[in-house]
Amino acid sequence: MSDPRYPVGKFTYNNPPDEAQRKQMIGDIEQAPKALRAAIGGLSPQQIETPYRDGGWTVRQVVHHVPESHMNAYIRFKLALTEDSPTIKPYLEDRWAGTGEVKSTPLEVSLTLLDSLHDRWVRLLRSLKPEEWKRQFNHPEMGAMPLEKNLALYAWHGRHHVAHVTELRKRMGW
Repeated sequence: MSDPRYPVGKFTYNNPPDEAQRKQMIGDIEQAPKALRAAIGGLSPQQIETPYRDGGWTVRQVVHHVPESHMNAYIRFKLALTEDSPTIKPYLEDRWAGTGEVKSTPLEVSLTLLDSLHDRWVRLLRSLKPEEWKRQFNHPEMGAMPLEKNLALYAWHGRHHVAHVTELRKRMGW
């Protein structure tokens, strides 16, 4: 791993996924909560407050970020499925990671939120018809975002942040 910001590599998207690839991506989303729990298992309070890289977020911030980001993704899916190419509102994730409750909220709160959110989200994803994967929303900075691309992004996103923690553990010998 040469760049600790991208322990599983940068997100890439070349072509719409086929049915087997979609199933794998949905499986990645389904497994993300369990993988994040495993990644932080047994960490001490001091380790939880350790940045995963110089200038990066702490493990605590990563754990709280994942459900915040995935809530936005879930809502974007619902918007795209119920409206015609809605324009979504982006958010400043670095500022969200610095709000007051991030330091005081037990990690279990966000882990439980992630469990419930992903249960609901995976049920939605598995219910989509082939033509629904082509539906899209408009992101003010990234342009048109088909649901199949957003699926790929969030399958990667969960693995990306879990790897931030697991790679930190390897480097630190935890």
